Amino acid sequence: MTDSKTIPNDLPTLYIVPTPIGNLADITQRAIDVLSSVDLIAAEDTRHTGKLLSHFGINTKTYPLHDHNEQQKAQALVEKLQQGMSIALVSDAGTPLISDPGYHLVNQCRQANVRVVPLPGACAVITALSASALPSDRFSFEGFLPAKSKGRKDKFLEIAKVERTCIFYESPHRILDSLDDMLAILGPEREVAIARELTKTFETIRNMPLGELVEWVRSDENQQRGEMVLLVHGFREEASDEIPDEVTRSLSILVKELPLKKAAAMCAEIYNLKKNALYKWGLENLDN
Repeated sequence: MTDSKTIPNDLPTLYIVPTPIGNLADITQRAIDVLSSVDLIAAEDTRHTGKLLSHFGINTKTYPLHDHNEQQKAQALVEKLQQGMSIALVSDAGTPLISDPGYHLVNQCRQANVRVVPLPGACAVITALSASALPSDRFSFEGFLPAKSKGRKDKFLEIAKVERTCIFYESPHRILDSLDDMLAILGPEREVAIARELTKTFETIRNMPLGELVEWVRSDENQQRGEMVLLVHGFREEASDEIPDEVTRSLSILVKELPLKKAAAMCAEIYNLKKNALYKWGLENLDN
């Protein structure tokens, strides 16, 4: 049974409707209900969206809203909403506004106190992150990489010491150049994942050190095709086994008055180090 909250009501509403990123079976029933029931669908590419609507037997009229006309057309759509219409906003794939049109329309709707209702659904960023085996507790989506090498290198310099996972979109015709620029800035040991053709027949998700990933993509033309998501492991400070001289001197003094275990614990607290490492050093270097 369809919940009454999943379909448009009497209030003029802008619905933000995610569409599949590849596999048409990933559309939600709520999305189908909304697309079937609204007065108008604002679409990034009406021809592309028309194929999706045809597949599900949806006859709702479409209206073009893309990067090149959104600022001019948004006000016209707000006026339609204010006149009582309900409108669904869709992009070519995934969740609208995520590197897709829609920001200006949603912003103007909010300013005009028009109701905006987002639907959950497909998003390549989250889909890729969930299967990348990279840390997902903290991450940032950085959108599409710049088209030119200098811009890309500047972006990689910007994130070089960022400790969270950073996620980018990239096009197939630039993937090798982007990976080469990434390698030049981040080095061959940085862990990177590539997710391509998500939810489609030739879906590939691989993570490995960047130096290996570049060669793997370069050696297989199939990995240079399709929609790409790049995920970069956050910066990790290289661990050092060396204990500073100041710490070892302090430990040597304390151990004359205290058991090694207690002395190591005190030094660890003072210098913010691991007590096990200090205890091990004491066993190997001090007479107890």
